[in-house]
Amino acid sequence: MSGLCLALLFFLHAVAATGAEAPDASGYQTPPKFMVELVDAPLTPTVRLSPNRRTLLLMQPENLPSIAELAQPELRLAGVRFNPRRYGPSRARNYRSLSLLDIATGTETEVTGLPAGSRIRFPVSWSADSRYIAFVTAGGTEMLLWVVDVSDQKARVIEGVRLNATMPRQPFIWVSDRHELICRTVPSPGGPAPDVSAVPAGPVIQDTSGRKAVVRTFQDLLKNAWDDALFEYFITSQIVRVTTKGDAVKLGKPGLYSRLVASPDGKFVLVEEIRRPFSRIVPASRFGRRIQVWDRAGEIARLLADLPPFENVAIGRDAVPTGPRNFGWRSDAGATLHWTEARDGGAPASEAEVRDEILTLAAPFSGKPDRLFSGGLRVQRVDWSGPKLALVYERWWKTRQLRVWIVRPDEPEAEPRVLFDRSFEDRYGDPGYPVTLRNKGGHRVLHVSEDDASLLYRGAGASPEGDRPFLDKQHWLTGQTTRLWRSDAPYYELPLAPLDHAGRLLLTRRESVDEPPNFFVLNRETGERRQLTRFAHPSPKLRGVKKELIRYQREDGVDLSATLYLPPKHKIGANPLPMLMWAYPREFRTRSAAGQVVGTPYRFTRMEARYSPLFWVGQGYAVLLGPTMPIVGGKDREPNDTYVQQLVSSARAAVEEVVRLGVADPDRIAIGGHSYGAFTAANLLVHSDLFCAGIAESGAYNRTLTPFGFQREERTLWEAPRVYLAMSPFMHAQKLNEPILLIHGEADNNSGTFPIQSERFYHALKGHGATVRLVKLPFESHSYRARESVLHVLWEKTRWLDEHVKNAKPRKTPQTH
Repeated sequence: MSGLCLALLFFLHAVAATGAEAPDASGYQTPPKFMVELVDAPLTPTVRLSPNRRTLLLMQPENLPSIAELAQPELRLAGVRFNPRRYGPSRARNYRSLSLLDIATGTETEVTGLPAGSRIRFPVSWSADSRYIAFVTAGGTEMLLWVVDVSDQKARVIEGVRLNATMPRQPFIWVSDRHELICRTVPSPGGPAPDVSAVPAGPVIQDTSGRKAVVRTFQDLLKNAWDDALFEYFITSQIVRVTTKGDAVKLGKPGLYSRLVASPDGKFVLVEEIRRPFSRIVPASRFGRRIQVWDRAGEIARLLADLPPFENVAIGRDAVPTGPRNFGWRSDAGATLHWTEARDGGAPASEAEVRDEILTLAAPFSGKPDRLFSGGLRVQRVDWSGPKLALVYERWWKTRQLRVWIVRPDEPEAEPRVLFDRSFEDRYGDPGYPVTLRNKGGHRVLHVSEDDASLLYRGAGASPEGDRPFLDKQHWLTGQTTRLWRSDAPYYELPLAPLDHAGRLLLTRRESVDEPPNFFVLNRETGERRQLTRFAHPSPKLRGVKKELIRYQREDGVDLSATLYLPPKHKIGANPLPMLMWAYPREFRTRSAAGQVVGTPYRFTRMEARYSPLFWVGQGYAVLLGPTMPIVGGKDREPNDTYVQQLVSSARAAVEEVVRLGVADPDRIAIGGHSYGAFTAANLLVHSDLFCAGIAESGAYNRTLTPFGFQREERTLWEAPRVYLAMSPFMHAQKLNEPILLIHGEADNNSGTFPIQSERFYHALKGHGATVRLVKLPFESHSYRARESVLHVLWEKTRWLDEHVKNAKPRKTPQTH
């Protein structure tokens, strides 16, 4: 038996040995017929605009995969999950067809040349000159590279190229405006997979000494030397340069290549290679790296950095590794590198006037790098335009401060100038982000006006009446801003890209409560629109659902909001309905930011098949989606110091408001949520009697199992033990006296929400006599993908809500525990 077969048998045996209970004899269940129809409804196509802004690529997604697909062989190594049979991701979205829509004429043409049943994998990528599209198909044993010639809308496979797509980053990149790509491929011949032995060679040992460092609860980590060997075998790839005609040249030697970026002029490639020793406590994304620049022949032009694993990163949200990080190309120059280096040791707790610096180095990459920028916060990114303009973004979590600087890349002696200095919590004051376009090298640069004086900005347009997207023009020298356009009720219209340099014609995506998103060409000066797509309503049975943005206040004066959904023919006040609230709290530094309205009443009532609560509007329930539950800190205290009190206060205000409106029966309101929302639901059931039942999906309930911080909590368990204990519903299981449905994917890979969280919470509740049901979904991760799983979850929730909410008996007056 081959080493690969043995490896797979060992892996599948390990999965079977995790202690999972045998499935119910009845197997997977299905919910009411209309829910099945909604799940199986065709999905709205995904759209990609060509770099020349003349063509829309429409990609038709496949519906949910079967559980049989999720049960295919999967290796979970160093935080990477992949199918070892085909060297590709095991949980990627597939597309079943591609078509091209000419924006000028509105003509749509389907791409031909693909074999029947082909499964197109994301990413689907335009060449810089808009003449070609490249994508990947997933076969039984290989990942194949395809190219579409836009002139004839025909796809053809690049023969002889077997991609290695095991790593999360895309396995190919376009090279400048040349009609060639650089790919990660499976080495040939690669040799057999490492043999596996059930007999260990010795103990697994880890040791450490040095400075304090955060140890996160990552999943799927390497455990032993066998894992190391498997990881190295399957991640190893050969870099190949291939033309659209199929001519191929190998570059360099096989290696553990994780990232490739071509320079704008196409003469060099930035190559990141994973290096040993591998880590047992961080995933592959934090393994040691060797950063190099290669020329077109695959020769090393310069070794930029040789970095150890990022194991000793300091504690704190603004903590970063020491040494250089975030390597990239100046998108406006031919071949100039840039990267960031911490000057405070990467430790946010340390005092420092300069936190980060940005350095640059131009071809031929000899000599010392130039310093472009020094800042007092943590650098996030750079937007490039040209010799006279680049925007540097820096922020600091502790103060919620965001600064945007204007720098002159070719004038290092020029002092940077502040363009924005604001709180990133302030949604109402958000100026948006500058519009970018792809240049000849295929890299994104700022869209600058013809006189080189103004930038276009687009943003969500948060306001007290809800989100109203906008397009602004800003004179970057003076900072003066002019509003060019704003979305008007009763539509939600998002400006996606200008179709001409002046921004008079815009590509927009427009929707309303009952109209699905479609794409338009908008003349913003005349207001005229030309519709490009006519996507059908994916769930017509939801037409007429009533949707309203409601606003109310909690007892401490903080403004709150939520989106209320009611069945189509329901008359408000006539007959209070059973209700499902679906929540997800967020932390804030200021009360003013916490009270800002989130969302809009004008977006399409869309159905997200995995965990949308809107299914139950069709079952006669009222649904309150996203009731804001801000956890607000202050100058001298962290938000979570009063987490429970603020959470319960927000929930009480929401309950009182829906009861006051006459839309909900106070004795028949359930609380639910996913991930941190599940944690929220459990806490509300533990610490109040506001709800008659709860649903908690993929949550974490014992914060001592995430001792180095969670969500946005920066303190460790040892620094704030009372906070960790108070916020853990597991520690208060004896107080939970309402029915709760726990759902969890058995293969959850999200940090902190490992399945044992739900298992142990279930045991604690069972031990105290609570009414609780635990549903574990085979092969499912943090969110649920298989059609059988999704339908079964809908069946579980429907049964639970009908029994414990719709048919619930009157309760005592709601109160806090």
